[in-house]
Amino acid sequence: MINLDDRYHSYLHGSKRMRIDGVAEKVKGYGWHDDGKDITGHYVITENYKLYYNMNEQFVKMEALRAEAVAS
Repeated sequence: MINLDDRYHSYLHGSKRMRIDGVAEKVKGYGWHDDGKDITGHYVITENYKLYYNMNEQFVKMEALRAEAVAS
């Protein structure tokens, strides 16, 4: 299992940003997601999006947190 703190701590508490569609997004949080029984992957929350990754660290999907994020 990957260590999320090792991977994302510098994004959360530093000046690093995730680049999404050419826009630098500040990371607001991260954690594990599950299906109610097993851990199925992790997520990363940025200023405008929630990104989902599976247990193989592959991107699965992205959800806009606000309607404006889709329009920009």
